[in-house]
Amino acid sequence: MNTKELTILAEKNRKRLVEVVYRAKAGHIGGDLSCLNVMTALYFHVMQGLNPQEPKAPNRDRFVLSKGHCVEALYVTLEAKGFLKSETLDTLGQYGSILSGHPTIEVPGIEVNSGALGHGLSIGVGMAIAAKMDKKSYKTYVMMGDGEQGEGSIYEAAMAGGKYKLDNLVAIIDRNHLQISGDTEDVMPIDSIRERWSAFGWDVIDMNGDSMEDIVKTFNAIDYTNGKPHLLISNTTKGKGVSFMEGIAKWHHGVLNEQQCIDAVKEIEERIEKLKD
Repeated sequence: MNTKELTILAEKNRKRLVEVVYRAKAGHIGGDLSCLNVMTALYFHVMQGLNPQEPKAPNRDRFVLSKGHCVEALYVTLEAKGFLKSETLDTLGQYGSILSGHPTIEVPGIEVNSGALGHGLSIGVGMAIAAKMDKKSYKTYVMMGDGEQGEGSIYEAAMAGGKYKLDNLVAIIDRNHLQISGDTEDVMPIDSIRERWSAFGWDVIDMNGDSMEDIVKTFNAIDYTNGKPHLLISNTTKGKGVSFMEGIAKWHHGVLNEQQCIDAVKEIEERIEKLKD
């Protein structure tokens, strides 16, 4: 897919996300929306070997959603990729559904149960080490939240990633500056991301996660042979793509009412039509 096609797909996923979260009456829509562009690029441009008919293909690239509370973004991406049937996604929030509020391996295409914040990078490090030991070419991608950076286990994993020179590992911080209790710099400052991760031996790259063009350019430029694990600081906007949600902390896990859903869908549909011109 080219950048325009990826952008349109991300908007279609965004519309689907709004509708799904509204119907379920639950979800973490603010962070879903901020990471959705990157997730779309990963599944439709970056990651290799993904096959809905063979979800455990041995040499597939791996994805771990460490910020597991934003699973709705992953669900709509898996649906678009063919791993998840639409009728299954429509059961989100219903009794007996296989879809939980965090990723679980009952769902096709999901690698690990996640969402206990701080654990995903450690799992990703293990996957990357396994690939090195088995002489496999697959890459591992881990999506973290910026509020999640307060978890100490992340830095244990970061040290291990540098020690074992895991250039087949890419960690992404969804840097939207807002967590459940407010601005990250008020709760637990992390503006020294670049310096601290560089000190652990990581290749640190800034990226505009709101721009599909910059996302694609950044991933294309990663050097997977430089002997360093890679950290992408994905600078994003909480609630991206829905104007009344953007940059507002309450939408971390806000629930839309009917009119808000209608307004959000209309806004996204109008943007899709403009993109098609």
